[in-house]
Amino acid sequence: MRILGVDPGLRVCGYGVIEKNNYTLKLIEAGIITTNSSEDIARRLNEIYGSLAGLIKEAKPEVLVLEKIYAHSRHPATAFLLGHARGVICLLCAQYNIKLFEYLPTRVKKAIVGRGHASKIQIKKMIEQLLSIKKSAYAFDVSDALSLAIAYTQINKTDDYRDRRKISP
Repeated sequence: MRILGVDPGLRVCGYGVIEKNNYTLKLIEAGIITTNSSEDIARRLNEIYGSLAGLIKEAKPEVLVLEKIYAHSRHPATAFLLGHARGVICLLCAQYNIKLFEYLPTRVKKAIVGRGHASKIQIKKMIEQLLSIKKSAYAFDVSDALSLAIAYTQINKTDDYRDRRKISP
């Protein structure tokens, strides 16, 4: 099963595709999509849309995972801008018939590290360990996206167990 995690952002959008086979995880592709902040929002959203559509066509994920939106009362404009990027991503899920899952940041951290308030550094180190990535200089947007994809595999372990029980005589 291929899982695409996306850390949406209007300036920098992180993504990570992993493959789960039985109990092993394999990194397929990860990176960032950047947009030019001097361009209008429509062009920036189109860049995110086109880049992710190309990735989806190539990687063929069955599941896409996003972080549930959190709006801090001191920064409502940030949540609105993030909502635009999320809307484009949700549209892609509908167009390509990809299952969409959303998790709270604390749920993702707990699934990855075992603590809902783990730091970004702790998450990044665990991602490197789980996916056998040699320490490299990649953006937190990438590790955030990969953590979403991996969290899906951890949170849905019970579903895998139930599926195996149904098949067994």
